[in-house]
Amino acid sequence: MATTADFRNGMCIELDGQYFFITEFLHVKPARGAAFVRTKLKNVESGRVMERTFNSGVKVDEVRIERRPYQYLYSDDMGYNFMNTDTFNQISIPKEQIEGVEYLKEGDIVDVQVNAETEVILTAELPTHVVLEVTYTEPGLRGDTATSALKPATVETGAEVRVPLFIDTGEKIKIDTRTGTYVERAK
Repeated sequence: MATTADFRNGMCIELDGQYFFITEFLHVKPARGAAFVRTKLKNVESGRVMERTFNSGVKVDEVRIERRPYQYLYSDDMGYNFMNTDTFNQISIPKEQIEGVEYLKEGDIVDVQVNAETEVILTAELPTHVVLEVTYTEPGLRGDTATSALKPATVETGAEVRVPLFIDTGEKIKIDTRTGTYVERAK
């Protein structure tokens, strides 16, 4: 059991039989009345974000999480299939529970967060940066580098990313999976 004083970003709690991650929280002590905590909670299954207010000192069920490395194998109508790199067990995870799924390619290693007591799979997170090859982009014109203009480019996973004008088809680029933005050319 945890109280509202233990809240932190990324903490997983169980409310009404569902799992939620705390994305934001704010302790409020008004001039009159009791203190309370205003939170934004992200539902693990649906990905929806809701706001909820707790009275200060309220006890909530904290979920103990373990991170395990899994390798992405393939996707089918059941979801995305992963293999535990230690035990070789295979699992299927729905698209909604994978953050940055549009940048996932075969063979990538992801961190799967699992409830330690019940072995329920909560989410899968890609590394913060991935290197992908540009499969299509319009050719850049010489002399267009005076401004920081961006053009659309399609990468090998099918996702579209905005890249600088000097990037051509066939180059490898580094992408931030949290925001989906271009970082740099891959070395």
